[in-house]
Amino acid sequence: MATAVWQLQEGELKEICGLLEQYRLPTVDQSRIWQQHQRCSQLPDFNNYLAFILCRAEGDAVNIRQAAGLLLKNNLKSNYNAVHPQHLQYIKTEVLPCLGSPDFGVRSTAGTIVSVMVQQGTFQGWPEVLQALVQCLDSNDYNHMEGALGALFKVSEELPEILDMDVAGLSDRPITIFLPRLLKFLSSEHAVLRRLALGTVNQFIVLLPTALFIHMDTYLQSLFSLANDNSADVRKLVCAALVQLLEVQPHVLEPHMRYVIEYMLQANKDSDTEVALEACEFWSAFCEVQLPPDLLRGILPRLIDILLDNMAYAEDDEALQDGDEDDNAPDREQDIKPRFHQSRFHGADGAEDDEEDDDDDIVNSWNLRKCSAAGLDILSTVFGDEILPILMPLVQVRLTSSKVARWEEKEAAILALGAVAEGCISGLLPHLAQIITYLISFMEDVRPLVRSISCWTLSRYSKWIVQVAQSPEGQSQFDAVLKGLLQRILDSNKRVQEAACSAFATLEEEAAEDLAPRLGPILQHLMYAFGIYQRRNLRILYDAIGTLADAVGSELNNPKYLEILMPPLISKWQLLPDSDRDLFPLLECFTSIAQALGDGFSQYAEPVFLRCINLIRTHLVAKTDPQRAGVSYDKEFIVCSLDLLSGLAEGLGSSIESLVSRSDIRDLLLQCCADEAPDVRQSALALLGDLVKACAVHLQPRLAEFLSLAAKQLGQDAKENVSVANNACWAIGEVAIKVRNEIAPIVMTVISSLVPILANREVWDQRYLEEI
Repeated sequence: MATAVWQLQEGELKEICGLLEQYRLPTVDQSRIWQQHQRCSQLPDFNNYLAFILCRAEGDAVNIRQAAGLLLKNNLKSNYNAVHPQHLQYIKTEVLPCLGSPDFGVRSTAGTIVSVMVQQGTFQGWPEVLQALVQCLDSNDYNHMEGALGALFKVSEELPEILDMDVAGLSDRPITIFLPRLLKFLSSEHAVLRRLALGTVNQFIVLLPTALFIHMDTYLQSLFSLANDNSADVRKLVCAALVQLLEVQPHVLEPHMRYVIEYMLQANKDSDTEVALEACEFWSAFCEVQLPPDLLRGILPRLIDILLDNMAYAEDDEALQDGDEDDNAPDREQDIKPRFHQSRFHGADGAEDDEEDDDDDIVNSWNLRKCSAAGLDILSTVFGDEILPILMPLVQVRLTSSKVARWEEKEAAILALGAVAEGCISGLLPHLAQIITYLISFMEDVRPLVRSISCWTLSRYSKWIVQVAQSPEGQSQFDAVLKGLLQRILDSNKRVQEAACSAFATLEEEAAEDLAPRLGPILQHLMYAFGIYQRRNLRILYDAIGTLADAVGSELNNPKYLEILMPPLISKWQLLPDSDRDLFPLLECFTSIAQALGDGFSQYAEPVFLRCINLIRTHLVAKTDPQRAGVSYDKEFIVCSLDLLSGLAEGLGSSIESLVSRSDIRDLLLQCCADEAPDVRQSALALLGDLVKACAVHLQPRLAEFLSLAAKQLGQDAKENVSVANNACWAIGEVAIKVRNEIAPIVMTVISSLVPILANREVWDQRYLEEI
């Protein structure tokens, strides 16, 4: 391979090395370093210097060399095509030998650069790299083998299909060349090489290139040989491979399924929790691919026992650290998750679509506990009541244990009752009263995490708690559940507050108007919580209040209830500045309240309406001129404001006319209907329909423009933005009802768009078809 001619300058090399050295200093002046970096990066051969420092500056500290390599990697990733071909050739020539560097950091960074260059330029643009990688793999030198495997792993992780493409001048695709070598490394004496080779092969399970199909038997035998590998990393990859094969190529495992199931049972008890977690994924995957349940039936007693054990909190679980925090401990910024507003969707009945999320945030991240609960949940849907004779004795033992030290087992048993609530309900229904009594008592437990999981599990039975509330005994039980949840909403522990609020919101959805006679105490508890909650739980409380308004509707429009509910909310509304994203959940809450109160909201409507208009106007300006707007553009302010205005229009009806007539809402709404963001258009079209219903006359001067924009949403992009098209279709329908003569110019456009949709009904959302 010819080396590209390049001559470095000592002064420039010294400056760049100094820059990389200063990057590491915590006290360095960042603005000065940035300016220096900008100056250096203007050098046409800046990347060559970085390659030189990584590959040849052996006297410099390794971390400086790595810093040069990582900076080079980022430059190539973002500007590969802008790099001069001669400089690319120099970089390639320098980096390849570093795959075998005796320093791990250097060869790992070189592998990352090789990976980026292959992804950007393909093997076709760098045929020498294939030969170099093969030579490294065949070298029998640990450093070279590990460096090449690391590079291949990175390529396959980012872009596996590039290894399964034809390369001019080669009779075989790269994967055909590498796969036999990778499979040989699965029996290497070095755990790192086994891990890298297996991790690379696993990336091709979904693609299933011809080379892997041909070597599938060898691959499977290698997996079985590695099943009890002394490296936890390798065992984890074995489990991951078997789960992936089950998901995408189940027929491959069918002849070996009994062995695989037995192995997964053992791996589910692995001392390494990451291995156990990968193994645990197997049970959900098995049920989802709908293999014969008989294959699992014989191992259910052992499996359910293992799942229950793994559902107990691990000693290092973050929740154990957070579980004892009281409501006085300040919220940490990292605990306040980003929230995303769901744009308003008009279904066939005019109601918003609100996807139910059964998986409350009991555990912050996916782990063995949560995976085990999910596994038990899906097993219950497959086997139903059949698992109860196995499960319930295990649950009973854990619930009645007197050992205080094993409260985690009690908590896991309560979680299990929640996990099987839907799948086993017919078998549990005769015992529902006893289960509910247990859960209500557990909400008083001394352990916050037991109280919080009891709230969640109760919420899983909400549907049936409400159904049996028609009888006197059931009504007494319903009141006991309601009282228990309201008490826990005021718990001193923030995690319990969160679980209770979420559980209560679920109960509200099921109970609906049945809550009306109990509105007084409910509002008193919620608004007392409003005074003590911090930011994170306030968001959940807003949702509970909004859900309550949706549930009871006009029953809320009572002066004695409004006196409890509205003053704290209005006060918070006035305190929050226009730039505060905590406005979003409050806007959503007000949307539900406005719809529920109808005309009763009129006394609060004007300041709410004007603020929404101002927020929309400000952020439309901020899109093009943030300096003049005084804020950075954030479309969620527009979407939430549009949806609240929709709620006002729906609630107030024609009474909103006086507010509309004195505002520039028509022009702002037209801009939003033409916005490039689909969720902005979706909410804008919903508001268009609601305003047409309430006061079409004020839209009339520009109604043709509105209709043209709405019709445009039914075109070729409708399938990518079904919810936008749905709202457009609904809005056009409302115009047709209210102002028929305005529809004539777009009738043929609309019909020509809808006919192909109706002709392909099976690929469209049923709700959209109902609007059509």
